[in-house]
Amino acid sequence: MAHGAGGGGDDPHGETRRDFLTLATGTIGAFGVAAVAWPFIDQMNPAADVLALSTTEVDISKIEVGQSITVLWRGHPVFIRRRTPEEIKAAEDVNLADLKDPQPDSDRVQKGKEQWLILVGVCTHLGCIPLGQKQGDPRGEFGGWFCPCHGSQYDTSGRIRKGPAPQNLAVPPYAFESDTVVLIGAEQEAKKA
Repeated sequence: MAHGAGGGGDDPHGETRRDFLTLATGTIGAFGVAAVAWPFIDQMNPAADVLALSTTEVDISKIEVGQSITVLWRGHPVFIRRRTPEEIKAAEDVNLADLKDPQPDSDRVQKGKEQWLILVGVCTHLGCIPLGQKQGDPRGEFGGWFCPCHGSQYDTSGRIRKGPAPQNLAVPPYAFESDTVVLIGAEQEAKKA
């Protein structure tokens, strides 16, 4: 029995040709879908102006010992405090077993720059902004920050000590560009040996 040019029946070449055409059509279709979808996916990347706002450079040369300032980074307040030796000692001497969110002070500051404490100034309970940045603000029992909304109290390392907040104040990524300039939003470079 003769088979026509279209193949079929028991002809193994017909199946091979059919498999090739199916694979080729599927591949071309996949490339077509990717070409159409790519502009939609690419538009989800952050714009250049958004990327420029991802870091904030702060001149810390005028901040006196014991003084705090607040700057904005990504729309959130960031507290920068130049701690006194007494505040540093108080933060280092805390028994970690007494903390709700145990973290040593040394993990919250950079080695050699322990006097500089940099925190995202948003209470971890409901997102309020704690008091303690201005002279005369209540700082709670632990000398750090006090959130008047529900009574959360943070110590001189920004760790939660009392109240409903579940976690310490967050430490943002930051790097010292020099002794007088800090870049918030930048990762600290690894120390060169």
